[in-house]
Amino acid sequence: MEWRRHGERSIYRSPWVDLRVADVELPDGRRFEHHLVRVRPSAGVVALDDRGRALLIWRHRFISDSWGWEIPGGRVEPGEDPAETAARELLEETGWRPGPLHHLLDIRPSPGLTDGVHHIFRAEGAVRVGEPTDVEAERIEWVPLERVPELAARGQIGAGSTLAALLYLMTGPCGNGAEAG
Repeated sequence: MEWRRHGERSIYRSPWVDLRVADVELPDGRRFEHHLVRVRPSAGVVALDDRGRALLIWRHRFISDSWGWEIPGGRVEPGEDPAETAARELLEETGWRPGPLHHLLDIRPSPGLTDGVHHIFRAEGAVRVGEPTDVEAERIEWVPLERVPELAARGQIGAGSTLAALLYLMTGPCGNGAEAG
């Protein structure tokens, strides 16, 4: 049963976010205003080595005042392909150039509030080419995938897209870190 949107208007807009109010109607005919956030898509990458480890960054997020492991990623720039974004972000945030990229999955972290989508890619390895140019991480490490459940349970992987991507790689449709198609 679909909701009908009769229109929406922006109440705050910046290059990062567009906060809007939509006039919506439920299937039973009730109408009300619903707040939503429109954002540009983002892309991230899980670089995997031949030992079953993922290249992750340990960083602080001021909004939640929390530290955690994350996959490198960022906003897709206008005209940029999400795979290009993923490769660029890995290089900028870690100093490692990704091997061949393969689309892994698309994640909509909070579809009841935002239209944001995170395009996640898997890289077959990576080559160290220098220091990061976008210093966001306190540490950059190859973390064994087998540690993901333990790290998540300890609150050290709190970013939903990171956790979803890593768990998907561990338990994906082909198992053992493989992906379908």
